[in-house]
Amino acid sequence: MVEALRGDVVESIHRVHVAVAHPEQGLIASAGNPAHHSFVRSSIKMFQALPFVEGGGVERFQLTGEELALCTASHGGEPFHVAAARSILAKAKVTESALACGAHLPLHEPTANAMLCAGEAPGRIHNNCSGKHSGMLAHCVQQQWVTNGYHKATHPMQQRVLTTLTKWMRINTEDVSLAVDGCGLPTFAIALDAVAEGCARFAAAVADGDPAPSAIFNAMVAHPEYVAGTDRLDTDLMRAASTPLFAKVGAEGFYCAAIPSMKLGVALKVEDGNKRAAEPAILAVLKHIDAIGASELDRLSKYAEPELLNTRREVVGHVRTSLEI
Repeated sequence: MVEALRGDVVESIHRVHVAVAHPEQGLIASAGNPAHHSFVRSSIKMFQALPFVEGGGVERFQLTGEELALCTASHGGEPFHVAAARSILAKAKVTESALACGAHLPLHEPTANAMLCAGEAPGRIHNNCSGKHSGMLAHCVQQQWVTNGYHKATHPMQQRVLTTLTKWMRINTEDVSLAVDGCGLPTFAIALDAVAEGCARFAAAVADGDPAPSAIFNAMVAHPEYVAGTDRLDTDLMRAASTPLFAKVGAEGFYCAAIPSMKLGVALKVEDGNKRAAEPAILAVLKHIDAIGASELDRLSKYAEPELLNTRREVVGHVRTSLEI
């Protein structure tokens, strides 16, 4: 559980479900209900990028490591994110109007404020998923698929993603429930332990030098600022970790992580969907399985035990994790 304390009194409790898996041993550790069935949201973007990379898209369009990392991103819409998304589209000779994601202000508040002050309206390119969408459009060009409707579940692009997920997570399509994500793409409800095992197999593939997973992992770890952005846990964690790993947030309190050197995968879901519980929880799990150490946790303390502030910017409480795994 993750507890929010105001003063010394526990004010709120967030229940967390955790699954830790190994590719050969299966589920090796858990908390709560490891078979909890929920939508993975943006936490599995590395799998959504796999068809493009496996098909030679990085080489075909000469994507940089930064651009490949952006294909897995829930980015902040900072100028360098937008530039990378535009570069992917330009290399694929696709216009921004082809993006199916909706427009919203950048998640990075200073960038959003600067746009508002300048009287600039956000476009689809500022959507936090525009990197993923740009990569998918490039894959459609690569496969000679029509780009119109690429975001729909019946399009070959999304059918390829579904096949990829079921293959890596060793599940049947009947085990997956589909709905529409915030960016307009399909999102998938999958059992937590299956997601963890998929991440473990991804980690093992990287450890074994499988080209496509390795390319994605290396891009994410080398350029974590393109996966998330300034003052974001995913970026800061991948920078701080002495043992290379990826961590990827999803909406509504979902998190995935993979540690190739340990061949371990982690999937985590906060039952009530609260983000403030997801970040301390994933750090606590990674510390418990020795993927990060005490010194790294200290560097990430603002995420591990975030302070609660009032409107006077006074510290009035904090969030703590009570982990039994």
